[in-house]
Amino acid sequence: MSNKVELPKTGTSYGQVFEQLEKAHSGDTRWSDGRVFSLVYHAGDEHTEFLKKVYTLYFHENGLNPGAFPSLKKYEAEVCSMVAHLFQGETAAGTMTSGGSESIMMAVKTYRDWAFATKGIKTPEVIMPSTVHPAFDKAAHYFGVKAIKVPIDQHQRADLVATKAAINENTILIVGSAPQYPHGVMDPIEGLAALAKAHGCGMHVDACVGGFMLPFLKANGQDIPAFDFSVPGVTSISADLHKYGFAAKGASIVLYRDQDLRRYQFFVSKDWPGGMFASPSMTGTRPGGSIAAAWATLNYFGLEGYKKLYGELFSTTQKFQKGVTELGFKIVGNPIGTLFAFESGSTGASIFVIADLLEKKGWYVDRQMNPDSIHLTVTPAHAAAFERYVADLKEARDYAKDHPELAKEGMAAMYGMCATIPDPTMVHQFLYQYMDQRYETS
Repeated sequence: MSNKVELPKTGTSYGQVFEQLEKAHSGDTRWSDGRVFSLVYHAGDEHTEFLKKVYTLYFHENGLNPGAFPSLKKYEAEVCSMVAHLFQGETAAGTMTSGGSESIMMAVKTYRDWAFATKGIKTPEVIMPSTVHPAFDKAAHYFGVKAIKVPIDQHQRADLVATKAAINENTILIVGSAPQYPHGVMDPIEGLAALAKAHGCGMHVDACVGGFMLPFLKANGQDIPAFDFSVPGVTSISADLHKYGFAAKGASIVLYRDQDLRRYQFFVSKDWPGGMFASPSMTGTRPGGSIAAAWATLNYFGLEGYKKLYGELFSTTQKFQKGVTELGFKIVGNPIGTLFAFESGSTGASIFVIADLLEKKGWYVDRQMNPDSIHLTVTPAHAAAFERYVADLKEARDYAKDHPELAKEGMAAMYGMCATIPDPTMVHQFLYQYMDQRYETS
């Protein structure tokens, strides 16, 4: 049991508190040096300072009631409009949310309510490939929807035959990713959408990681398959502004093909003594800073700015892919943009041991399973880190190959154990324990 931290009896000066914050912060992974390949999307110090200035201007404003802050109403409406246009949605309508998970949860909730109101479906099911973000499982768990997982093919893409076989009278939604996060591989969106259209159910494209990447790669001449509202059968899309849109956290967007479908996302109440209440999404209070910063970011970059940024990002990504494959690692699937994963390939070394060794060198490593791999999400911060990363990766590869016993230590041992446990509930209990420990104060 941890020691409980109590509220101090007397206050501490701003200076002393900030000194403690700086000391604690100095021990975190140095993402500004390009040592984190997820979690932080950094478009440069100048842009970060711009975001801070915008966010601070709206630090206290609350997007809950646009009547009090009409500028926030303007910003959110214009963000939704600009992104709808980007996704070729002439009639598309949506809202901003706090992040990709909330966007996904709102979409699942919307289709649940739509299916009940229009079809009387009381036992709704959502069909999704095993590579979709766990937020879909979370949404299904929260909203009483059954998640039907279908297998992926040899290229890590949703299997169309398996998806078609899973459709039944309770299917309210089919999900595809553009691209999926683990390997940067795009699902066959047009095929999935055709199945949804034929069955009369919804089709949601999770573009949380790719929504502000794919259109600009395509504008630069890359061969990007259609994934947006130009595809018949696609009825909603989620995309994160605070990821590859390079806005401030937390800012995401969920769009529907028309306003009629969006209406099922809203919650309204007329009986509260505090007045009539209407809310577009999960949260009540909505930070004005993130809404304003999203609007400011889209206007700052514009189409040409994003095209230039993604030209550079794609070039950096190709350098990383070439660097890891020249060391004997294998790229997983056929990644389409600026994120990918690599497995051991011909190195003869444990990928998880390599991950442990990289972390000892100061890198924050995303470990993945099925297949065992390391994930890289490339941002502008990584251009200057390329040579150091490849050098450290080579050294870690060589050391891991010479010391196979390290597979029984550290995180490598834990991931190896999880892969061999036949009962998944045992792994779940371990994760619950991890979450409990996360809130220990000792």
